[in-house]
Amino acid sequence: MATTTKIQPRALVRASGGPRYAVALAVDALGTGLLRPFLLLYGVTVLRLSAPATGIAMTVGVVVGLACMPAVGRWLDRGARSTVVAASMLVRVLGVALLLATPAGYVWLFATAALFLGIGNQAWPAAHAALVATVAHGRERDAALAGGRALRNAGLGVGALIATVCLAGGTTALQALAAVTGLAYLAAAALAWSVHLHAHPAATPAKDRDDGPAPRMRALLAANVVYVFCLNVPEVALPLILVTQLHASPVWSAAIFVANTVLVVTLQVPVTVLMSRFSRRTVLALAGVVLTASYLGFLAATSLGHSWSAPAVATVSVVCTIGEIIYAGSATALVTALAPAHVLGRALARFQLSTGFGLAVSPAVITALAPHGPAALWGSLAAATLLSAFAVATEEDQGTRLSGCRRRARPGS
Repeated sequence: MATTTKIQPRALVRASGGPRYAVALAVDALGTGLLRPFLLLYGVTVLRLSAPATGIAMTVGVVVGLACMPAVGRWLDRGARSTVVAASMLVRVLGVALLLATPAGYVWLFATAALFLGIGNQAWPAAHAALVATVAHGRERDAALAGGRALRNAGLGVGALIATVCLAGGTTALQALAAVTGLAYLAAAALAWSVHLHAHPAATPAKDRDDGPAPRMRALLAANVVYVFCLNVPEVALPLILVTQLHASPVWSAAIFVANTVLVVTLQVPVTVLMSRFSRRTVLALAGVVLTASYLGFLAATSLGHSWSAPAVATVSVVCTIGEIIYAGSATALVTALAPAHVLGRALARFQLSTGFGLAVSPAVITALAPHGPAALWGSLAAATLLSAFAVATEEDQGTRLSGCRRRARPGS
């Protein structure tokens, strides 16, 4: 059992890559918040595409974008850090530029723009985690990763709020928001690149260095596909249930989304630091239990009368957000702790593949289960998540197993 880490704000910024990198993250998140929630609306209103064609193009962009992850992992394992982060931002500049240049009705150009945006969005988390893992170590690294997520969510929320206010300007406003997003990505890339951070695995402290093979993490990766469904619960599942089945006001969905953002921004770091007294694997398994409890809570809430269901769902959503916070604070941190330095990039890339796949398929799974009733949706999610938590808790760390074998072999050698 580890002792609880205490992180001061200045130390947290330093552990996260320094002030310039923190500004780069904030600018990048702000720009992303301006456009990403309204990309579908851009395709429909500005480019005059059909909603199904726009949605398919966006999905294809996300899924095909995942194909870049093996190359990103190898690039990171050659020592690149800030360069990869900057590249993930620059490729999105190309996506925005192509988006602005796409004439109305050209769905394939829109799909190509979505692909560039998808590549950048998929590459960034692994590159960011590798950069933080190079700057910080141990539980300080966990807090730094949590701080980056809180900062990013704050930027996304502010950007989405600004964009919502500007949408009254119609298609011209959407085009202007896209242009500002491209400029924000460009500025963020320049700031990230200026950090000039490069890893030298050979110089890793002896106590942190492990020359073993890349961890397989099969149970962790499979469980992560299910865990990430929680990220789409506030955005997909709850609005769908509240509006189409409970016939509640859309205000409830908006309030839940805002509450989720505020809770993540304010609690991500404190909760991660609080949980540092336990092993990362235990905390990740606990996250699955909390998420399972929230899904069962949603099942119970939707069985109440219509006048009580919406407030009950909103209340349970707080529990779901706490589960999301615990998950987000432990999952990537566990991967960075398990992976030897020389294969950290590939381990993070594989983890991002499971995350991206889960995020890509979860809307389809949720919308397919929802028409069959609350038991089908929430019961299935609860069962799958609890099974995933059990798999995470019982998986044996490869490094621990190998170390144990060496210890056992030493007396006879």
